[in-house]
Amino acid sequence: MNSMLGLSLLLAGLLTVESLLQPNLPLKNHGPVNQIESLKGRRAAQELTKRNTEFGFKLYRKLASNSPNKNIFFSPFSISSAFSMLSLGAQDSTLDEIKEGFNFRDMPEKDLHEGFHYLIHRINQEGQDLKLQLTNTLFIDKKLQPQKKFMTNVKNEYNADTIPTNFQNLEDTRKQINDYVSQKTRGKINNLIKNIDPGTAMLLTNCIFFRARWQHEFDPKATKEGDFILDGNKSVKVPMMFRGGMYETCYDEQLSCTVLEMSYQGTLTATFVLPDKGKMENVEKALNTDTLVRWKKLMTQRVVDISLPRFSITGTYDLKRTLSYLGITKIFEEHGDLTRISPYQSLKVGEAVHKAVLKMDERGTEGAAGSGAQTLPMEKPFSIIINRPFLVIIKDNILPTIIFIGKITNPTGA
Repeated sequence: MNSMLGLSLLLAGLLTVESLLQPNLPLKNHGPVNQIESLKGRRAAQELTKRNTEFGFKLYRKLASNSPNKNIFFSPFSISSAFSMLSLGAQDSTLDEIKEGFNFRDMPEKDLHEGFHYLIHRINQEGQDLKLQLTNTLFIDKKLQPQKKFMTNVKNEYNADTIPTNFQNLEDTRKQINDYVSQKTRGKINNLIKNIDPGTAMLLTNCIFFRARWQHEFDPKATKEGDFILDGNKSVKVPMMFRGGMYETCYDEQLSCTVLEMSYQGTLTATFVLPDKGKMENVEKALNTDTLVRWKKLMTQRVVDISLPRFSITGTYDLKRTLSYLGITKIFEEHGDLTRISPYQSLKVGEAVHKAVLKMDERGTEGAAGSGAQTLPMEKPFSIIINRPFLVIIKDNILPTIIFIGKITNPTGA
């Protein structure tokens, strides 16, 4: 047998919530091609959305149990789509582990990849007030001879680009790929790769970039310094944004938490979940599709005074270790089976890194109050002060697909 070759998987996610300084332009949704608009394609995407939601919450709970007092932020959609693409090259027990760990089991492979094709085209949106883009890229060394069928499928189903790369010069290759990721995330994620293992023959990058404008912006002049209460009753000073307006909200008596939805321009929404003191763990245990559906039914629109911290955090995860908590190990080992990528070489995933950045602020075009103006009914506002650890879920409203999940225990990132 030939010597073992390495494959690296790098995932970068960026979410910035800010106003863009150009005039409004119509939103473009790079929708699926006609045949993917079929009922079957949509049904596959709907089924996949439920499975991705459960995977995202399952991974979240593992991360939260390992580091209960740490900030968490990642893109379950980015991670699952990358490994689903990689599953095109896996078989036997290696493929079974991926299907089990990512909740793809009992889903026909054709439906799985058709569903991701639909979702990737569905979420890729672009306008002056919203840009959401997921890109997959394969950097392939000349010594690797990938199967034509694998290359055709990753292009057709996942819109993946292929870049010929010389992995003999690891430092030049590292710079090439880091520059590529930086460019795809508009300079927000830099130096993602610290080093490349000798023997690497293919490196897969998955970048998701999301920059959005609030449907109703905060006025920066209303931002004041306030206390954010940490676990253990310590506190830190943070800039607290303020806005009064009409929002969907509810109080879940069963889980003792307040839920608030804030919309972006386009079809995406941020759901903030603020557990009562001491109730975070109860909420985390209950995170699933049924809970999201129940919250949606409880929601009512009312006048709300919102206080929300302005912050920026980064989540970086070694997926080789993280996914082992979910039973996914063979793809990282010498006896894993990735022969549908290349039957002539032994191939394993040597590195899998996911990095996601979350930035929330109130910035907007000076004098652009029109985007934030609302006519409010004469009723007493309901006050929501998000000044203790909370969850945030960013999702598309149409299917609905969860793009990002986070827990902010300390907005200063300390």
